[in-house]
Amino acid sequence: MSVSYFLNDITNETPIGLGLISGGLDSLIACLVLKLQGIKVVALNFKSPFCICDKAYKNVECGLNLYSDKLDIKTYHLQKEDDYLDVIQNPKFGYGKNLNPCIDCRIYILKKAKLFAEKINADFIFTGEVLDQRPKSQNLKALRIIEEESNLKGKLLRPLSALMLKPTILEREGLIDRSRLLGIKGRSRKKQLELARAHGLLNEYNACGGCLLTEKEFANRMKDYLKFSKNPTMEGVTLLKYGRHFRFNGAKIIIGRNELENDFLLQLKGSDGLIMEASDVKGPITLIQGNVEEAVIKFAARLTLRYSDAIKSRGEVIYGRDSSILNEYLLVEKATQESLKPYLL
Repeated sequence: MSVSYFLNDITNETPIGLGLISGGLDSLIACLVLKLQGIKVVALNFKSPFCICDKAYKNVECGLNLYSDKLDIKTYHLQKEDDYLDVIQNPKFGYGKNLNPCIDCRIYILKKAKLFAEKINADFIFTGEVLDQRPKSQNLKALRIIEEESNLKGKLLRPLSALMLKPTILEREGLIDRSRLLGIKGRSRKKQLELARAHGLLNEYNACGGCLLTEKEFANRMKDYLKFSKNPTMEGVTLLKYGRHFRFNGAKIIIGRNELENDFLLQLKGSDGLIMEASDVKGPITLIQGNVEEAVIKFAARLTLRYSDAIKSRGEVIYGRDSSILNEYLLVEKATQESLKPYLL
């Protein structure tokens, strides 16, 4: 099988590799390894509300600007779209620790990347995956499944663990020099950090990345959201990241924990949301969605008062559909910790 089965016809031009990057150390070094071979590298980063990727490097958010500043790599960004929610709800290869469909997620991303590679005339796709670094999605069996399901069998390059894996078509046909690839295995990032330091990319590394779907609290919120939403969207998922969440009589009640979250709830209220706050003291913004009946409003009011600065056990809240005109009033008792526990997500 020739390289042209998957790649563009290569003459004397420098081959172009499209690398999936997270902003973490592994994908950074995968790009470096290929750059050192003279490969033209283009990076592709997928964004979603599930990404935990802050403070990967000191003073460098997600490390993404290292690709352009240090390696002179152009980076593109794509959003995981609403169709990704189908992957979460019905993963062919199951879940990891909580609600994380790790293997199906990689397949989803690679299928999108394959289409993107065709648009920009990239010659091949590579990742920063390391054999046995993650138990669910980076064991040998999982790596093979991901290749096959994304229609990249024998065509997906993993520069960091290439010497531990069978040669790809790229290596067999000489487009990639296999002898200059790496044979890293396991969770240690010692070798990656050594290379980063040697080439002046960074001196310190703080663990980056992760997925909110692996976290129990967020996974519970996500399950609740998918259960009660007729048409779940990625925009709707974004709300799950902020505030305290309660489910009461079918309604969702979200209470801001600080000024930033309060502002965010106001921005994402939507046309059917109801806004509530304590009338005479500082406190949270409360957003009510769904079944806004009398019992729901009263329960939300008690929660709002509890998380406000109100000293007395009884107080007044104001609420309404228009956040700039809260003209409905309700006098209630503060909710107790015991009374709210069964409804907290």
